[in-house]
Amino acid sequence: MDCQNWQQCHRPRSMSTPYPHFCPPIDDPADFSFKILVIGDTCVGKTSFINMFCEHVFKENGTGTIGMDLKKNIINVDGKKIRLLVWDTAGQERFRTLTTAYYRGAMGIIILYDVTRETSFDHVTSWLDDIARNVSPDICKVLVGNKSDFTRARRVPSKRAITLSEAFNFPYIEASAKTGENVENVFETLTRQMLDRYNKKMNTNRPLLPRPTTTEKIELLAKKKSTFSVCSC
Repeated sequence: MDCQNWQQCHRPRSMSTPYPHFCPPIDDPADFSFKILVIGDTCVGKTSFINMFCEHVFKENGTGTIGMDLKKNIINVDGKKIRLLVWDTAGQERFRTLTTAYYRGAMGIIILYDVTRETSFDHVTSWLDDIARNVSPDICKVLVGNKSDFTRARRVPSKRAITLSEAFNFPYIEASAKTGENVENVFETLTRQMLDRYNKKMNTNRPLLPRPTTTEKIELLAKKKSTFSVCSC
Protein backbone atom coordinates (compact mmCIF):
# COMPACT_ATOMS: atom_id res chain seq x y z
CA MET A 1 0.00 0.00 0.00
CA ASP A 2 1.26 3.46 -0.85
CA CYS A 3 2.08 5.67 2.09
CA GLN A 4 -0.14 8.74 2.41
CA ASN A 5 2.33 10.58 4.65
CA TRP A 6 5.87 10.53 3.32
CA GLN A 7 7.24 12.53 6.26
CA GLN A 8 6.09 9.87 8.67
CA CYS A 9 7.27 7.13 6.34
CA HIS A 10 10.80 8.54 6.19
CA ARG A 11 11.39 8.21 9.91
CA PRO A 12 14.11 5.76 10.94
CA ARG A 13 13.01 2.13 10.86
CA SER A 14 14.36 -1.17 12.08
CA MET A 15 17.20 -2.90 10.29
CA SER A 16 14.77 -5.67 9.30
CA THR A 17 12.93 -3.32 6.95
CA PRO A 18 13.36 -4.28 3.27
CA TYR A 19 16.00 -2.36 1.30
CA PRO A 20 15.42 0.26 0.03
CA HIS A 21 12.81 0.95 2.72
CA PHE A 22 11.34 4.36 1.97
CA CYS A 23 7.76 4.51 0.78
CA PRO A 24 7.18 7.57 -1.46
CA PRO A 25 3.92 9.50 -1.76
CA ILE A 26 1.49 8.36 -4.45
CA ASP A 27 2.43 11.18 -6.82
CA ASP A 28 6.18 10.56 -6.37
CA PRO A 29 7.95 10.84 -9.76
CA ALA A 30 11.07 9.03 -8.54
CA ASP A 31 11.90 5.38 -9.26
CA PHE A 32 13.89 4.85 -6.06
CA SER A 33 14.45 6.66 -2.80
CA PHE A 34 17.59 6.56 -0.62
CA LYS A 35 18.38 7.99 2.79
CA ILE A 36 21.72 9.79 3.10
CA LEU A 37 23.43 11.20 6.18
CA VAL A 38 25.93 14.04 6.02
CA ILE A 39 28.13 13.89 9.11
CA GLY A 40 31.22 15.65 10.39
CA ASP A 41 32.43 18.16 12.94
CA THR A 42 30.58 21.37 13.60
CA CYS A 43 31.27 24.28 11.21
CA VAL A 44 32.74 22.14 8.41
CA GLY A 45 29.93 23.32 6.12
CA LYS A 46 27.45 20.44 6.17
CA THR A 47 24.34 22.65 5.96
CA SER A 48 25.83 24.83 3.22
CA PHE A 49 26.88 21.71 1.32
CA ILE A 50 23.35 20.29 1.43
CA ASN A 51 21.76 23.63 0.55
CA MET A 52 23.98 23.94 -2.52
CA PHE A 53 22.93 20.47 -3.67
CA CYS A 54 19.21 20.74 -2.91
CA GLU A 55 18.54 24.45 -3.42
CA HIS A 56 21.56 25.64 -5.44
CA VAL A 57 22.18 28.49 -3.02
CA PHE A 58 25.01 29.45 -0.68
CA LYS A 59 24.12 31.41 2.44
CA GLU A 60 26.79 33.44 4.19
CA ASN A 61 26.90 33.41 7.99
CA GLY A 62 24.71 30.33 8.35
CA THR A 63 23.71 29.15 11.82
CA GLY A 64 24.67 25.74 13.21
CA THR A 65 22.21 22.88 12.91
CA ILE A 66 20.45 21.83 16.11
CA GLY A 67 19.63 18.14 16.04
CA MET A 68 18.58 17.06 12.55
CA ASP A 69 17.20 18.61 9.37
CA LEU A 70 15.87 16.90 6.24
CA LYS A 71 16.10 18.08 2.65
CA LYS A 72 15.41 16.18 -0.55
CA ASN A 73 16.41 16.30 -4.19
CA ILE A 74 15.89 14.12 -7.25
CA ILE A 75 18.76 13.27 -9.59
CA ASN A 76 18.96 11.18 -12.75
CA VAL A 77 21.45 8.31 -12.76
CA ASP A 78 21.62 5.82 -15.63
CA GLY A 79 18.13 6.76 -16.79
CA LYS A 80 16.60 6.34 -13.31
CA LYS A 81 15.10 9.10 -11.19
CA ILE A 82 16.53 8.76 -7.69
CA ARG A 83 15.13 10.70 -4.75
CA LEU A 84 17.79 11.47 -2.17
CA LEU A 85 16.59 12.20 1.36
CA VAL A 86 19.52 14.10 2.82
CA TRP A 87 19.73 14.37 6.60
CA ASP A 88 21.80 17.23 8.00
CA THR A 89 23.26 16.20 11.35
CA ALA A 90 24.57 18.36 14.17
CA GLY A 91 28.31 17.87 14.57
CA GLN A 92 28.57 19.11 18.15
CA GLU A 93 29.66 16.40 20.57
CA ARG A 94 26.63 16.97 22.80
CA PHE A 95 24.33 15.97 19.92
CA ARG A 96 26.29 12.83 19.01
CA THR A 97 23.80 10.52 20.77
CA LEU A 98 20.96 12.08 18.81
CA THR A 99 22.86 11.54 15.58
CA THR A 100 23.40 7.84 16.19
CA ALA A 101 19.63 7.24 16.32
CA TYR A 102 19.43 8.40 12.72
CA TYR A 103 22.09 6.07 11.37
CA ARG A 104 19.48 3.33 11.25
CA GLY A 105 18.06 2.92 7.76
CA ALA A 106 20.74 5.06 6.10
CA MET A 107 22.00 3.71 2.80
CA GLY A 108 24.72 6.26 2.18
CA ILE A 109 26.92 8.50 4.32
CA ILE A 110 28.92 11.57 3.37
CA ILE A 111 31.75 12.28 5.82
CA LEU A 112 32.59 15.95 5.54
CA TYR A 113 35.66 17.76 6.85
CA ASP A 114 37.10 21.24 6.34
CA VAL A 115 40.37 21.34 4.40
CA THR A 116 41.30 24.51 6.31
CA ARG A 117 40.85 22.87 9.75
CA GLU A 118 43.17 19.98 10.50
CA THR A 119 41.22 18.95 13.61
CA SER A 120 38.11 18.28 11.52
CA PHE A 121 40.15 15.84 9.42
CA ASP A 122 41.69 14.22 12.49
CA HIS A 123 38.18 13.51 13.76
CA VAL A 124 37.20 11.62 10.59
CA THR A 125 38.39 8.36 12.12
CA SER A 126 36.15 9.03 15.13
CA TRP A 127 33.18 9.43 12.80
CA LEU A 128 34.16 6.20 11.07
CA ASP A 129 34.11 4.48 14.46
CA ASP A 130 30.58 5.80 15.02
CA ILE A 131 29.53 4.43 11.63
CA ALA A 132 31.05 1.03 12.40
CA ARG A 133 29.13 0.84 15.68
CA ASN A 134 25.75 1.74 14.19
CA VAL A 135 25.46 0.41 10.64
CA SER A 136 26.53 -2.43 8.40
CA PRO A 137 30.25 -2.31 7.50
CA ASP A 138 29.43 -2.33 3.79
CA ILE A 139 27.32 0.84 3.89
CA CYS A 140 28.18 3.24 1.07
CA LYS A 141 30.48 6.11 2.07
CA VAL A 142 32.23 9.09 0.50
CA LEU A 143 34.87 11.26 2.18
CA VAL A 144 34.60 14.91 1.19
CA GLY A 145 37.08 17.70 1.77
CA ASN A 146 34.94 20.84 1.81
CA LYS A 147 36.06 24.44 1.16
CA SER A 148 38.45 23.45 -1.61
CA ASP A 149 38.22 27.04 -2.90
CA PHE A 150 40.21 28.24 0.14
CA THR A 151 43.54 27.36 -1.45
CA ARG A 152 45.72 29.69 0.65
CA ALA A 153 44.09 28.64 3.93
CA ARG A 154 44.41 24.91 3.29
CA ARG A 155 45.80 22.92 6.20
CA VAL A 156 45.08 19.34 5.12
CA PRO A 157 47.02 18.13 2.04
CA SER A 158 45.00 16.13 -0.46
CA LYS A 159 47.47 13.27 -0.18
CA ARG A 160 46.55 12.66 3.48
CA ALA A 161 42.87 12.38 2.65
CA ILE A 162 43.52 10.12 -0.34
CA THR A 163 45.63 7.81 1.81
CA LEU A 164 42.87 7.59 4.41
CA SER A 165 40.11 6.93 1.88
CA GLU A 166 42.17 4.23 0.17
CA ALA A 167 42.82 2.56 3.53
CA PHE A 168 39.08 2.33 4.17
CA ASN A 169 38.21 1.66 0.52
CA PHE A 170 35.81 4.49 -0.27
CA PRO A 171 36.05 7.48 -2.63
CA TYR A 172 37.52 10.84 -1.72
CA ILE A 173 36.34 14.04 -3.41
CA GLU A 174 37.26 17.66 -2.76
CA ALA A 175 34.39 20.10 -3.17
CA SER A 176 33.22 23.60 -2.36
CA ALA A 177 29.80 24.36 -0.93
CA LYS A 178 30.41 28.01 -1.78
CA THR A 179 31.17 27.67 -5.50
CA GLY A 180 29.28 24.40 -6.02
CA GLU A 181 32.35 22.66 -7.42
CA ASN A 182 31.98 18.86 -7.27
CA VAL A 183 28.92 19.03 -4.98
CA GLU A 184 26.67 17.18 -7.43
CA ASN A 185 29.54 14.83 -8.24
CA VAL A 186 29.67 13.77 -4.59
CA PHE A 187 26.00 12.82 -4.49
CA GLU A 188 26.11 11.13 -7.90
CA THR A 189 29.16 9.07 -6.84
CA LEU A 190 27.40 7.98 -3.66
CA THR A 191 24.17 7.21 -5.51
CA ARG A 192 25.95 4.93 -7.96
CA GLN A 193 27.43 3.05 -5.01
CA MET A 194 23.97 2.65 -3.46
CA LEU A 195 22.45 1.41 -6.71
CA ASP A 196 25.27 -1.11 -7.06
CA ARG A 197 24.71 -2.29 -3.50
CA TYR A 198 20.98 -2.57 -4.21
CA ASN A 199 21.69 -4.85 -7.17
CA LYS A 200 23.95 -7.05 -5.07
CA LYS A 201 21.47 -7.15 -2.19
CA MET A 202 18.71 -8.25 -4.53
CA ASN A 203 21.11 -10.94 -5.85
CA THR A 204 20.19 -10.30 -9.46
CA ASN A 205 21.90 -9.12 -12.60
CA ARG A 206 18.68 -7.73 -14.01
CA PRO A 207 18.61 -3.96 -14.50
CA LEU A 208 16.74 -1.97 -11.86
CA LEU A 209 13.05 -1.65 -12.66
CA PRO A 210 11.03 1.39 -11.60
CA ARG A 211 8.44 1.01 -8.85
CA PRO A 212 4.93 0.36 -10.29
CA THR A 213 2.54 3.28 -10.15
CA THR A 214 -0.65 3.21 -8.12
CA THR A 215 -2.70 2.72 -11.30
CA GLU A 216 -0.57 -0.26 -12.32
CA LYS A 217 -0.97 -1.79 -8.88
CA ILE A 218 -4.78 -1.45 -9.08
CA GLU A 219 -4.86 -3.04 -12.53
CA LEU A 220 -2.64 -5.93 -11.34
CA LEU A 221 -4.87 -6.49 -8.31
CA ALA A 222 -7.97 -6.53 -10.53
CA LYS A 223 -6.39 -9.20 -12.77
CA LYS A 224 -5.57 -11.37 -9.75
CA LYS A 225 -9.14 -11.10 -8.46
CA SER A 226 -10.58 -12.10 -11.83
CA THR A 227 -8.25 -15.11 -11.98
CA PHE A 228 -9.43 -16.43 -8.61
CA SER A 229 -13.14 -15.60 -9.03
CA VAL A 230 -15.53 -18.20 -7.59
CA CYS A 231 -18.28 -19.69 -9.70
CA SER A 232 -21.78 -18.87 -8.28
CA CYS A 233 -23.62 -21.75 -10.00
